Amino acid sequence: MLNTPTILNRVFWEDSFAVQSLSQAITNHLNMLNYKRHDIVLVCVGTDRSTGDALGPVVGTELLKSALPNLQIYGTLDEPVHAANLDEYLAKISESHANSIIIAVDACLGRAENVGYITAKTGPLRPGTGVNKDLPSVGDMHIIGTVNVGGFMEYLVLQNTRLSLIMNMAQVISTALSLGLRKHLVYNLASASQET
Repeated sequence: MLNTPTILNRVFWEDSFAVQSLSQAITNHLNMLNYKRHDIVLVCVGTDRSTGDALGPVVGTELLKSALPNLQIYGTLDEPVHAANLDEYLAKISESHANSIIIAVDACLGRAENVGYITAKTGPLRPGTGVNKDLPSVGDMHIIGTVNVGGFMEYLVLQNTRLSLIMNMAQVISTALSLGLRKHLVYNLASASQET
């Protein structure tokens, strides 16, 4: 009997079926949001000035290589979206992509046993909560990766997060997003053809 991946909203980056499970969860969330909104905006929050906070920009940079149709990416290593410019980018997105599905990606801090886990959820991301910042919510759905332990000296903890973990988690997230978005596109096309 073949081992098949279970669809999970939360995966550990090293699990054998992490990419498949996460990509299916992403597709399911997108299909529930509204298939008539074809364009997808990816907002990858974070900065390249802090290793732990670079997860989002690394994911954005990786996905630039995928050349997915109907995908607009904000937040890369070259042009990060962070606390200082988030309002500006959200205003731009609201004006330019009014009827798009918005997916936010960010790093977070958590309990020791959750480090390395990636979670996909419907609903907006609340960036900055782990470092006690009051920033605007972002997205129709979000993906977060727990990169280190929170609760004490958060900025120092983020600075001392292993780059290896960030790169590995970013690879899982970017690959899962690429697969999930492609599956969602197929779902859109099938749904559109059934309506005609």
